[in-house]
Amino acid sequence: MKLSEIIVPGRINLNLKATTKDGVLEELVNLLGLRTPVRDTILQTLRAREELGSTAIGKGVAIPHCRSLVVSKIIVAVGRSKAGVSFKSIDKKKAFLFFLIVAPPVGNPPGDYLVALGTVAQAARLLAEDKRYKKIRDIRQFMKLVEELEA
Repeated sequence: MKLSEIIVPGRINLNLKATTKDGVLEELVNLLGLRTPVRDTILQTLRAREELGSTAIGKGVAIPHCRSLVVSKIIVAVGRSKAGVSFKSIDKKKAFLFFLIVAPPVGNPPGDYLVALGTVAQAARLLAEDKRYKKIRDIRQFMKLVEELEA
């Protein structure tokens, strides 16, 4: 599985406006294009997940994720904040790049959630080390960079 295979351009926002963790979660969930009750359920589940511990992995990256009965397949949204947002990262630095993963409780095939989480974490690490993602102006360029780093 590759990141370029599980993200779609319509679920990418390279200009997040949020200044708080909760605001980032809301903007990312809104990218999923779900009906209000479903959106609200996912947002509540993500908030509860963040209460358990931050999903910021350091180096400017956060990967908020959850499982929910309201989705039937893995969906991913990507966001970038130019100013950065405090996300209680393990390295105490702001997060600039966000990958939201929402998956059903049981995958098809089994284990696909963990594979997707690993794929996103690996791609996020490569993007964070590369730093070119900070200068990208449009979604097409972002997708091209992702594909280039996956090669």
